[in-house]
Amino acid sequence: MPRIDGVDARRAGLFTRVVYFMTRRRLGRVIEPIQIKAHHPRLLRAYVHMELGQQAADTLPGSLKALIDVRVAMLIGCPF
Repeated sequence: MPRIDGVDARRAGLFTRVVYFMTRRRLGRVIEPIQIKAHHPRLLRAYVHMELGQQAADTLPGSLKALIDVRVAMLIGCPF
């Protein structure tokens, strides 16, 4: 449970709303880390660029990336 509340979609700016839409489309809901990063739009923008860069990296097959994501999530206790 985070110490601060995330940014609500009604109070969010245009870029944040677009990020929320894309996150909801990809994951089914807007996750807390995205909502908390939305307090600082430049941080959210940098986070989005990092995620897109990692997604675009074609050094590994997609199936292996998925397995790595699951393993890392298990190691750190992340539900995603």
